[in-house]
Amino acid sequence: MPEANRPQFRNIHVSDLASYRLPLAGFVSILHRISGLLLFVLLPFILYLLDSSLRSSGTFLYLQEFVKNPLVKLMILALSWAYLHHFCAGVRHLFMDRHLGLDKHSAKNSAVGVFVVSIPLAGLIALKLFGVI
Repeated sequence: MPEANRPQFRNIHVSDLASYRLPLAGFVSILHRISGLLLFVLLPFILYLLDSSLRSSGTFLYLQEFVKNPLVKLMILALSWAYLHHFCAGVRHLFMDRHLGLDKHSAKNSAVGVFVVSIPLAGLIALKLFGVI
């Protein structure tokens, strides 16, 4: 292949970020990191709420009323999606650690699989949270 026709691979400059097309597997990887950070940061709060709900029936009833707020339901939904996505992407990464699905086609299919599983499950949780089912 002549030197002029060879593809050039280079690092991306910050000014190129708007025009760069990240592959789907890259989105899954970034969202895996974001969801993990979200779960890690909110874990003390979640444990505090669990501890409070188990402390007395009065506190449980108070938290039950607190959860009826639509904004709180949206936060619970976001946290549920973060858990589901992180779990599914983590399973994907475990397979990749075993050197399964590392080629481009398999990586794209497994990235699609993460979304195909985590988004409908989060949708079911949303339907349950908002009283549709």
